[in-house]
Amino acid sequence: MSLTLADEIRGRLGELSPAERKVARVLLAGYPSAVFETVATIAERAGVSAPTVLRCAARLGYKGFPDLQAALRSELDARNASPITLYTAADDSEHDTAAPPRGSSATSLGERAGLVQQAVSRTFEEVAPHEFENAVGLLADPRRRVHLAGGRFTHLLAEYLGLHLMQFRDQVSLVPHKDVERTSFLTQLARRDVTVLFDYRRYETDKTLIAELARERGGKVIVFTDPWLSPAAAHADVVLISQVSSDSPYDSLTPSMAVVESLVAAVLDRIGGDGHERMKAAERVARRTGLL
Repeated sequence: MSLTLADEIRGRLGELSPAERKVARVLLAGYPSAVFETVATIAERAGVSAPTVLRCAARLGYKGFPDLQAALRSELDARNASPITLYTAADDSEHDTAAPPRGSSATSLGERAGLVQQAVSRTFEEVAPHEFENAVGLLADPRRRVHLAGGRFTHLLAEYLGLHLMQFRDQVSLVPHKDVERTSFLTQLARRDVTVLFDYRRYETDKTLIAELARERGGKVIVFTDPWLSPAAAHADVVLISQVSSDSPYDSLTPSMAVVESLVAAVLDRIGGDGHERMKAAERVARRTGLL
């Protein structure tokens, strides 16, 4: 599993100043047309000065900004890969290398397990500790409301995280799906809200718009995404990145689930006794109402 340019930039985010980190996120999260804009335009989008953009490129090890832009091209090509694209690419690779056909018994269960383990291990190695701790702090703050939303498949992750949080803290909700309900819900976003979004390639426009709206209202945004970064990451306070590589045309969500479960444990630890009492109260109500 070779390192990509996105991996290299992510690995050095902790070395950047807060302003330079904003530039790095905009570069990775922007659409191709945004990446190849002028330094001044990128600076404006990141909310920093033009010299900060140049310093960011230099800090990342590039001779100049055009050099960085050129290196990003291959990464941007991968951002919009669909399952059918990945399936075709895998078939082409098999034909080129005379590898066993897809579905062959040569791909053992053990080999598949090894790929999953590698993706999970790499995810935990690359998650920035300060990002994870910031997420824990936001989700454990009892003064904040927490809202969650996901995509075609990742709504399952949003619901999984949300259902756990609901058991040991108050003011947790899932963003509604129906148009009128969602509009009303988003209209009420406020400064003390934390919006948690799951958005993986092929990215969904509404997640970026929700993130943008939440930031405009003064709230905090946490984005779970893949190595190529959802455009929503440009509006995020915290970005948690997971590997998605698998042996099928479909991206794996197993590493993301592992990060979610680690986050649940850390938030519960941070809340402490209040969370335990909230869990006991919820269980009493569930038993009394026949829900448990």
